[in-house]
Amino acid sequence: MIIGWEHPFWWFVVLFVGSCVGSFLNVVIYRVPLSMSVNEPKRSFCPGCKKDIPWYRNLPIVTWLWQRGRCAECKMKIPVRYVLVEVLTTVLWAVAWWMYGTKGQPGEAFLLMILLTLLVSISFIDAEHYIIPVLMTWWGAAFAVVGAIWFPELVTLAKRSQLWPQGWQEALLGFAAGYAVLQLVVWGGKLAFGKQKFSFEKEAAWELREPEDEDPLGQLCLVLDGEDYEWGDMFYRKTDKLLMQGSAFLVDGKEIPGENLVMYGDRAEIGDQTFMIEEISSLSGKASEVVRPREAMGSGDPPLLAMIGAFLGWPAVIFSLFASSLYALLAALLLRVGFGKPLPYGPFLALAGLTWAFGGWQIWTWYLAQLIR
Repeated sequence: MIIGWEHPFWWFVVLFVGSCVGSFLNVVIYRVPLSMSVNEPKRSFCPGCKKDIPWYRNLPIVTWLWQRGRCAECKMKIPVRYVLVEVLTTVLWAVAWWMYGTKGQPGEAFLLMILLTLLVSISFIDAEHYIIPVLMTWWGAAFAVVGAIWFPELVTLAKRSQLWPQGWQEALLGFAAGYAVLQLVVWGGKLAFGKQKFSFEKEAAWELREPEDEDPLGQLCLVLDGEDYEWGDMFYRKTDKLLMQGSAFLVDGKEIPGENLVMYGDRAEIGDQTFMIEEISSLSGKASEVVRPREAMGSGDPPLLAMIGAFLGWPAVIFSLFASSLYALLAALLLRVGFGKPLPYGPFLALAGLTWAFGGWQIWTWYLAQLIR
């Protein structure tokens, strides 16, 4: 007996596997930013007491609800993000199956599920840590190109019999377009907004501050006139440098003569003396003028849009660029996201790609039709 793709049995498979994948994504979201293996330790553990969680207390969605969002051992509160990721992944998998699987296209449904899984994990990592795991986007893009050879409709939006040979070509074109478009934005933003200048009538105090011991993701921080500027936000490249005019430069409590300081990601130069950041315990002083490097966009965003383009095609790249900008603007205005701190752009790119995959291409088609009337 052959079970058709529209049979309820497949819905059970999709919902069950989707929830399990969502549970695994919580492991990815927690461990990847910490540079931990997602395979070792093999069993999930409580972030608080570090005790292993047995399988019967690691059931997707059910466990979090049953234990009321707390660890069964130490009673530490488990963030709602855990159950949200599981529910979101399950729902997205269900929609992908409804769009393609029930119409006899399980291959396209599977490709879309892979994309949605990657977008969920990348979005939550970027939202929490301002990090896009680039290796994840490269592997995702490679999977999309290979998958488009056999299941091209996701990227071509045409029937398999019409454009079968063009699937992988469209995926490669989408990848190239996605990377090139945002990389140009990164370069252009660096030229236009790559420096921020501060001038003080009265010299302002500054210092380098070490990350908190309990924060494994903490970064070295420049504290200037009471404002914090994280190291990673200033020094993306080896050539990025911070220029400072001032006095009373103190290195490990010893005053170093000089009126100018040049700081790179790994060292500070005062006059003809060089001090490696990792070899000193403190650095401070007073500044009358500071020019610091900054980025208009993170270096992980171009590979993310490239991956979206590989799965969904170059038109999705153009749509995602405009839609993500709109989503980010709305978030900034309505939720005050990004005011006074960096704005993680990855989740908005992911939301734009999701919009295209779930019917946004029809909005795009309608919009273009209005332009050519």
